[in-house]
Amino acid sequence: MLHGVTKISYASTPNALLTGAEAVLVVAPAAVFKGNKFPKVFSASDTALLRKLGAATAPGDRGASASTLSSGKIGQLMVGVLPNEGSRYNSPSRAAAIHRVVASSGIGRKKKGAVLLILDDAAHVLPACNAIGRALPELSLKSGKKSAKSLRIGAIDKRGKVISIDKSTKETVTSNRIAARLVDTPPTDLNPTAYARVIRATLKGIPNVTIKEIKGDALLKAKLGGIHAVGRCAVEPPRMIIATYAPPRATGKHFALVGKGITYDTGGLHIKGRGGMEGMKADMGGSAAVLGAFRTLTTTKAVRNKVTLIMCLAENAIGPAAYKPDDVITMHSGKTVEINNTDAEGRLLLGDGVSYAARVLKADTIIDAATLTGAQLIATGLLHAAVFSNDAKLEQTAVESGTRSGDLCHPLPFAPEFYKQEFATPLADMRNSVKNRGNAQSSCAAQFIYWHIEDTQAKWLHIDLAGPAFPSNRATGYGVALVAEMIRTLGK
Repeated sequence: MLHGVTKISYASTPNALLTGAEAVLVVAPAAVFKGNKFPKVFSASDTALLRKLGAATAPGDRGASASTLSSGKIGQLMVGVLPNEGSRYNSPSRAAAIHRVVASSGIGRKKKGAVLLILDDAAHVLPACNAIGRALPELSLKSGKKSAKSLRIGAIDKRGKVISIDKSTKETVTSNRIAARLVDTPPTDLNPTAYARVIRATLKGIPNVTIKEIKGDALLKAKLGGIHAVGRCAVEPPRMIIATYAPPRATGKHFALVGKGITYDTGGLHIKGRGGMEGMKADMGGSAAVLGAFRTLTTTKAVRNKVTLIMCLAENAIGPAAYKPDDVITMHSGKTVEINNTDAEGRLLLGDGVSYAARVLKADTIIDAATLTGAQLIATGLLHAAVFSNDAKLEQTAVESGTRSGDLCHPLPFAPEFYKQEFATPLADMRNSVKNRGNAQSSCAAQFIYWHIEDTQAKWLHIDLAGPAFPSNRATGYGVALVAEMIRTLGK
């Protein structure tokens, strides 16, 4: 249900932004509100109010908001005061602070609201706008009558010069909100079959995109034993969705985006305890991220390269046909896996997905995204995803793309020789979970995925986004901007 959702639009000038607005939020670094250099956008009286309010609002390290009533045409003036700078592991756009001040201001609850961004650099417009969209969730299942709400966004620099908000930024915001809505959707409403329909609807009508689906027992014929095993006992069968973008005169590079789409994770026969299962609707956050990135890239024609989206969808349910501890599964790579933890299921999907990308599709560069480990939160927290790669330049591209897009990430060790031992078994090629949970769990989980393409020439990067995708009780859509920015950069 999308009733009551705040509709976002964009203004090309400050006058267009302010016209008809009942409330305006001005988001700017603290220094903008001090001295006599506030851009000449508002009336003299409103400017004085904004400067006074902004100067009295201490941003702290994370940003702060405040509001006041106005006697002018705009009924309420608000400020979102940002720190003047951040640490070197933050984005210079301070996107996280923008998200925080927009969410706390309540501007999204206004019938006709507006946000004016005053930015240090025009390059910050994408992460800044995306942070605003991220603060306004699309899904609401609350009862009662909902009134329509709208929010216009405009951007200027510190001198008052208009910063253009391009199509790529607008589509990123739209795709990010789609991804967040999907992660927020209750799991019974977004089972593998329903999710497949959403994917087709999301990509419908985009030129040069074709879609293929491998479902149920057909997965076994395609040698996708990992996906099949995890999802075979659920009411709705598991599947792989392959969407390929092949623009005319595509260059030789072929990128594959692989997403973990566990629509609900009970833990399987190693069932999660109370408190551990709640929130597991978000276990498809990686697939939502790459779907959103693929949509952004294809609707904006941002790359001339072939790009393939691989969505690995399953529900990790419990039933008579559930895969069991001690089962041995043959993966797409041909490697055998002895199951010692049915709650380490996402890596089985991704192992099949990356192998299919490398072996069948012959992709040069493979990026997979997943809410894979709780250890990621311990290692890099709620705002930085963890990334792992077999290629140093690809890893650096991810970090730099995160800084530019506002979807921050940080590398963790890639060292197969240190981690393979954790999966040792005398019966098969590997187990699916580690012996020592204190030995770099996130790196080990990434290693399991890579093991299934280590004999190929593919460049590979894994994004563990468990924390950033669902840091509290609402999804963020994290990863859409990061992956799209990575592919734009790599495709140049």
